[in-house]
Amino acid sequence: MEALGIEQYVPYVGEEMVAAVFQAARPLYGLRLLHVNSTFHGGGVAGMLHSLIPLMNDVGINADWSLLYGDPSLFQVTKKLHNALQGEPVELTDREVADYLRVNEAFARYSPLADHDIIIVHDPQPLPMIRYQQRVNPWVWRCHIDISTPHDLVWEALKPFILRYDGVVVSSEAFRKPDLPVDTHIIAPAIDPLSELNRELTTDELAKKLDQYKIPLDKPILVQVSRFDKWKDPLGVLEVFRRVREAVDCRLVMVGNMATDDPEGPQIFSQVQEQVQEMGDVHLITQTDALLVNALQRSAAVVMQLSRREGFGLTVSEALWKETPVVATNVGGIPQQVLHGQTGYLVEPGDYEGAAGLVTRLLQDPELRQRIGSQGREHVRQNFLMPRLLLDWLRVLVELA
Repeated sequence: MEALGIEQYVPYVGEEMVAAVFQAARPLYGLRLLHVNSTFHGGGVAGMLHSLIPLMNDVGINADWSLLYGDPSLFQVTKKLHNALQGEPVELTDREVADYLRVNEAFARYSPLADHDIIIVHDPQPLPMIRYQQRVNPWVWRCHIDISTPHDLVWEALKPFILRYDGVVVSSEAFRKPDLPVDTHIIAPAIDPLSELNRELTTDELAKKLDQYKIPLDKPILVQVSRFDKWKDPLGVLEVFRRVREAVDCRLVMVGNMATDDPEGPQIFSQVQEQVQEMGDVHLITQTDALLVNALQRSAAVVMQLSRREGFGLTVSEALWKETPVVATNVGGIPQQVLHGQTGYLVEPGDYEGAAGLVTRLLQDPELRQRIGSQGREHVRQNFLMPRLLLDWLRVLVELA
């Protein structure tokens, strides 16, 4: 498929936004930029890069993408780091730390990092590679994780690497670290309304996709789209569904792919499967199918996002864009998207009774669902679409370049 040009977003964001993007890009023509992360699919980071990188090229930047190569042992370590940055106490062995550094050193030494003017490193997996490169260009660490209350020992161990960076980018003001003396920028993530995940679907497309996965529409559907990750609280989603079903006959669909850099996924999925066997009307789907997620978010009566910690949670904006109300937890970047009582409803993590009550209320009030859904789409249109993300990045890059 031909790469999308920024002007194709005019119907969604207007001509002034697109003109502002081109104006911001002028000082950056020909800039050689490299994004580095650890997975090509699964999760919001890869999803954003699939759209952001072509758009950066469209406005005059030579943007490229490189993946940190790692074996399962590396991702066992980096998953621990991810959990620790979100506040979980973890213990790292000397061997694990050595493996983590060894892989980053090899990647840094044999990758053409010096051929680029700016390097953007995403999340903790490739964080240390900056230590193994002679500095000839600015580096940015883009952290997509909620680092508001990290585990102290791990944070102090990672901070020396972060101090080497010329800038840090986080998703929310709440994630800015007062103890980190590095220029920190706030860039909220965004969705692509033209992607397979978010584009408009015909009635026939929607029906065929749901039929492909044998998901009937004979009763209201509740949906959560997330990795099978303990931080997304899939077992809590099942508990909310149990309570809602006591008041309203409904069906639950849980979609969660297995990202290659998340070794805990199969274990969490097994726990979910075990509980689902005792329940009816629950569909578990692990295939990576953007059109299926699109169809489900459009067909759902309510989308849930019951994360215990969350960097941002783009699945919330995806659902709101499709005019589907969301009941979610008041964590991370979710409150930027869900304005309580306006674009959805917020509960505290673990408040399954409160979440069930709000989901039930929405199921029983079609007019409320329609009003909340309409306001949600407009909120996303104004704040969380790809051209705004591109513009924010261009402004940061101008400072660095």
